Amino acid sequence: MANYLHPDVIAKAQALGVKARTLVEGLRVGDHRSPYRGFSVEFVQHREYVPGDDIRHIDWKSYGRSDRYTIKQYEQETNFTAHLMVDASRSMLYGEGDTNKLEYAKVLTAALTYLIILQRDSVALDVFDAGWGERLPASGQMGHVHKILETLESVQPKDKNAMGPLIHDLASQVRRRGLFFLISDCFDDVESILGGLQHLRFGGHEVIVFHILHPDEMDFPFNGMVKFDAMEERMHLMTRPQLVRPTYLRALKKYLEDLQQGCERNRCDYVQVNTGRPLAETLTEYLARRLRTRVV
Repeated sequence: MANYLHPDVIAKAQALGVKARTLVEGLRVGDHRSPYRGFSVEFVQHREYVPGDDIRHIDWKSYGRSDRYTIKQYEQETNFTAHLMVDASRSMLYGEGDTNKLEYAKVLTAALTYLIILQRDSVALDVFDAGWGERLPASGQMGHVHKILETLESVQPKDKNAMGPLIHDLASQVRRRGLFFLISDCFDDVESILGGLQHLRFGGHEVIVFHILHPDEMDFPFNGMVKFDAMEERMHLMTRPQLVRPTYLRALKKYLEDLQQGCERNRCDYVQVNTGRPLAETLTEYLARRLRTRVV
């Protein structure tokens, strides 16, 4: 089996963890804020006593001051389910060795899976290109890590992207609020992607976009006469890169700005990932940043 669990990535990220910053709905007690009120953990508010309430939760000090029966309410903590959406379209095949976008995405997916299950939360995996590929239901068992690693190893891109409708599909399927990680090079219509992300946010989910890009795509460092082959269509272009570089970089800048600003409008985390940079640095920087911020 391919070694997608890199010790250096895990070691640096483990201390930070992947905590939910929005209200989540789980099936058991865990480490994250629940939208439901209970009688444990952290005090939130008082409410009027009604017949049938457990008298053990009456605030007798408040009764002494106001001569009214009130109940102390606390915020429950719960577990969450993380849905990892991994792009397996043919454009993800670009790059050699550690900079290959798909391999980089697999290592990131493996790290997130291990970290989330280690903290007693659950992970679901959804691999896609033009349609759904391998899909694993959510589980919080450590054996699930092995299943996801096996699935990642078997992934072979064969089609182009069409992620907007798929995100809408998943948003319609998942009722319980949780976390969604989109791991993709996002080579699709930006408005279609943002429409899907907005649907997820409307459902109360927290959304994180890991935008995977190769250094060549970001810098366009080619020279001479170069033949460019499309990875998702049967077409090619022979040109001198220095002649098209300014136009390419302007188009790339606008595309990146549109995607990032759209994510920000929808209150989704946007993380631009350069596969030429060690994943341990990129992931730990993001996890540290999310600990300092909170979305609503």
